[in-house]
Amino acid sequence: MIKSKSWNWDIVTDDLWTIPSEDVYYYLQQWLKYGFKTFLDLGCGLGRHSVLFAKSGFEVHSFDLSENGLEKFIEQIKNEKLNICIKLGDMLSLPYEDNYFDCILAYHSIYHTDSSGIKQVISEIYRVLKKDGEAYLTFISKNNPSYTLSSNKIIDENTIIKTEGIEINIPHYYVDIEDIKKLISDFKIIKIRQIEDICDGNSSWHYFVNIKK
Repeated sequence: MIKSKSWNWDIVTDDLWTIPSEDVYYYLQQWLKYGFKTFLDLGCGLGRHSVLFAKSGFEVHSFDLSENGLEKFIEQIKNEKLNICIKLGDMLSLPYEDNYFDCILAYHSIYHTDSSGIKQVISEIYRVLKKDGEAYLTFISKNNPSYTLSSNKIIDENTIIKTEGIEINIPHYYVDIEDIKKLISDFKIIKIRQIEDICDGNSSWHYFVNIKK
């Protein structure tokens, strides 16, 4: 299993990572409607989704491997009275009780590992999620051009390590639909979407997966 490596948020300048993603608003409303209370933002980054859920009344737990990212997050919310518990750690071993969370968001986070690591992460999500709880996960599709980029270092059939850019030396695990079905076989699948985003002429493919324990 490859060693986990965090983002260096000191070199990230794109405001994208401070604004909640549009599709997360849908799950916020759904989970409010279901009466969910305990929420885990797994790989919270700068806390954009944690703040959104905390302001909507959830008991929020924010978890990330990046120390400087969490420092920026804490500085951002220091004057706000929000119900957020922030912890630093590795997603391969979550510091939470079994069956604790009503809902879990892992948005562009858990694929930063290899084939062994992703199985461990999914197992941890299953462990800490309550029965009938839901999770919303994102994965990188093998349709993504970066999957076959010759400059990247190949780790296994699904995993590469980027050798340049803001994600240099960070592992990325890529999937197709069959890979996803195997990974989440212990869950009930509510919805799987594969979406291509095109920005400044660059194509990026991801899977967006809603599951229930």
